[in-house]
Amino acid sequence: MANDALGSVAVLVAAAVIAWTGWMRADAVAGLFVAALILPRAAALLRTSGTILLEATPAGLDLDRVREHMAAQPHVRDVHDLHASTVASGLPVLTAHIVLDEGCFRDGHCLVILQALQSCLGQHHEVAFEHCTIQLESESIGRGHREHLHA
Repeated sequence: MANDALGSVAVLVAAAVIAWTGWMRADAVAGLFVAALILPRAAALLRTSGTILLEATPAGLDLDRVREHMAAQPHVRDVHDLHASTVASGLPVLTAHIVLDEGCFRDGHCLVILQALQSCLGQHHEVAFEHCTIQLESESIGRGHREHLHA
């Protein structure tokens, strides 16, 4: 807001200088001044949008710690394909595959584990994840996945 006001003042001053002195380069000087006002904000915006487009891990997040915390939950045997990124400014997301005990699928308490994991991810880490996509897998599926390597 202050930059907009300063830019407007620069244009008015340039117009006055041209009207009184005829020095036409005052317009170019005002344009350079406005560009100097815009440049820091443009650089910050470029940096922020670059991290979003590159799907970088949110600043300050330790993915190894997140993985360890998730793996320490009851009935969780493994955590793999863990990815965290920011899809929009201020909207961090996380995806993960969680291998559970075989019994969790038989007795039907997978939903309780899923809700506990999502609650944990929304509260206990440096970044509060608003959206988590968690795929639950049995140990037999998880074992087969570990043998498959991604390029």
